[in-house]
Formats: sequence, structure tokens, C-alpha cells
Amino acid sequence: MFLTVFLICMLLGTLVGFLAGLLGIGGGLVIVPSLVILLPMLGFEPEIVMPIALASSLASIVVTSSSAAFNHHKSGNIPWHMARKMMAFVAVGAVAGANLADLLPTSALTAIFSICVILLASYMLFSIRQTVHRDLPSDNTLKGVAAGTGVIASLMGISGGAVLIPFLTYCGVNLLHAIGVSTACGMIVSLFGTLAFIIAGIGEPNLPEWSLGYVYLPAVLGIASTSTILASYGVRLANRLPVKTIKKFFAAFLIIVAIEMMI
Repeated sequence: MFLTVFLICMLLGTLVGFLAGLLGIGGGLVIVPSLVILLPMLGFEPEIVMPIALASSLASIVVTSSSAAFNHHKSGNIPWHMARKMMAFVAVGAVAGANLADLLPTSALTAIFSICVILLASYMLFSIRQTVHRDLPSDNTLKGVAAGTGVIASLMGISGGAVLIPFLTYCGVNLLHAIGVSTACGMIVSLFGTLAFIIAGIGEPNLPEWSLGYVYLPAVLGIASTSTILASYGVRLANRLPVKTIKKFFAAFLIIVAIEMMI
């Protein structure tokens, strides 16, 4: 089972890494549905599939978001004055979200994931032609949004880019800068969310071998082994494509995931 999951997740990691660099997301919107489909086929107990998928997704995002953030930093895409204001609060939100996920049943977690994806996809679809020139909200509002993003990110097993990027672009932030802030915050969300899921899963009786709390190591190692390689290519493409093309690609990606989850 270790080898099977590892090899499948290596292939999954190539897609995840590319999307992390291109769109500023950690790939959780791909990883979570993939693991939800894969793990029951391998005999995992239904009640632990969703927590394992969320935790393993966040653990692999630690690697992909860090790689993407480093590359975006080198390209000058991260306005650190903005990112620093938000990073501590996404950490608090991530820990809270992971502990909440441990308390909720699998059906509730799946519903939350599906509804959030549909809402995010709908927003990106209908805002695709909008050109906005707004000022950033107050620091307190940014911190509140950051904390809320951390909660949602842990409940969905994502880095938070699918929330932060639409919000920041709505506020008039340049898309590449929004992606850069997202990757920086994604490192923090995934790290603190992973630690919280590890602690929450300690003592769970139905966990398989090679688990660290709710984190399933074969899946994480498989995704991480290939995702970092592809992240740099995604960043390069993000710097070459026009902004509208990136935004359309991001919207289409979210819509596809939403449809898959609805089915």
C-alpha cells in the first residue's frame, strides 16, 4: 500500500506543483478530492478518510507553497509589507480550523469543502471581466480576513490562495502580487494546520501504518517529491502570461473542481 500510494501521489504532485507556482495555491483543491477517491479504494475506514485527506494535503502544501513563495520572492512578486500583516493571523485561523475539522463528521467536512469550492468558483466566474481600482481595507480588516482564511483553509485542506487571491484582486491588488501574498501566507497556513492535525490525530485507533496523527506519510512524500520541481515552471509561466489569461485559468480550474465535487 505504501508504494502504491507513493507512486500515484508522485504523479499527482507534478500537477500540484505546477498549479502552486502558476496560481499561488498549494494544490489542495486537487489533492483533497484525489485522496478522497483513492483512500477508500485502498480500504481506509470512511470516517477517517476526510481528516487524512485534509491533513495530508496541508502537509504536502508546506513543501509546495514554500517552493512557490521562494520563487515568487525572487521574482519580486511578494509585497512583504502586506504579507507580514496577515501571516500571524492565518496561523491562528489554521490551528482553529484543524481542531474544528477533528470535531466535525466526514459528511459535514465534505459538504463544507463542496460548498466553498462552488462559491469560490462562482465568484471567479462572474468577476472575470471586472476591472477594479479600490483601496485596501484597514489593517484590522486584513487581519480578520487572514484569520478567516486560515480557518477555511484547514477545513478544506488548502493553502488559502483560493480565498485570498479573489479578495485581494477585488481590493485592486495586482494579480501577481495577490498570488505572491497568497504563497507566503500559504506556507504559514499549511505548517500550523499540519501541526494541529498531527496533534488532533494522536490516539485515533483506526489510522493506518505510516501515519503521523492524521498525516499519511506515503501520500505526503509522493506529492512532495515531484511538486517542488514543477513549482518553478509554474512561476515562470505566471510571469509571462497576461493577467487576464491567468485569471481565466484560475476560474476555470475552480469550476472544474466544483463540478467534480458536486458529482
